[in-house]
Amino acid sequence: VPVALAVGVAQASIYDVPGGYRAVMFDRFSGVGNTAKPEGTHFLVPWLQRAILYDVRIKPRNISTTTGSKDLQMVTLTLRVLSRPDIDKLPRIYQSLGMDYDERVLPSIGNEVLKAIVAQFDAAELITQREVVSSRIRADLLQRAGEFGITLEDVSITHLTFGKEFTQAVEAKQIAQQDAERARFVVEKAQQEKQAAIIRAEGEAEAAAKISKALSTAGEAFITFRRIEAAKAIVGSLSQNGNVTYVPSSNGNVLLNIPTQK
Repeated sequence: VPVALAVGVAQASIYDVPGGYRAVMFDRFSGVGNTAKPEGTHFLVPWLQRAILYDVRIKPRNISTTTGSKDLQMVTLTLRVLSRPDIDKLPRIYQSLGMDYDERVLPSIGNEVLKAIVAQFDAAELITQREVVSSRIRADLLQRAGEFGITLEDVSITHLTFGKEFTQAVEAKQIAQQDAERARFVVEKAQQEKQAAIIRAEGEAEAAAKISKALSTAGEAFITFRRIEAAKAIVGSLSQNGNVTYVPSSNGNVLLNIPTQK
């Protein structure tokens, strides 16, 4: 019996702190200790002392809120926060917040910071200056969480959506811009076609002027030359037709419109 009692007391006097955890020691006489125990095996006085284990690894959490922007547009934001407790402040966290410290603190301060920062920006600025908004939220949230002994490793905006009215207004603006671009293209095309018509008319006028000048200088010889060119073009066209035959005459070959015999 004494040996069994001794073994039981020895086992009750030893406790282990797993990896990723820290232990806060509570003493019935002196209260909570000032320092957290590191990982490993430690000793305590049975019944008089008790070890409270805290998980000090990084925990992810999503914080969502719906608030108004500077131009009174409704915005829904989702913030992803990676947090862990400050090891040096674990005794104070246990005394003031308990084991569920993150449930008590992060949702409230997250909503507070999000509403305060979003109210300083217009809806358009929340899109175009997203990095600025995220950095402002991170800075304010780090400060507020530090007051409760919580360290934030990362803060980022994962979702950002606007109200139905604002979304419809953005879509209508995009459609109007596309219509304006289409109208601008039609105007430019009409101007180009007009310019091409002017250039074509100028070319035809210049050609007519040159022909008129040639007629005035060459006279009958130029007309006869153009008549010969026209006759050659007609002959070339008719020669491709199988229904046209050539009949010899005293003046040369004569084209007759006589169907060929098959």
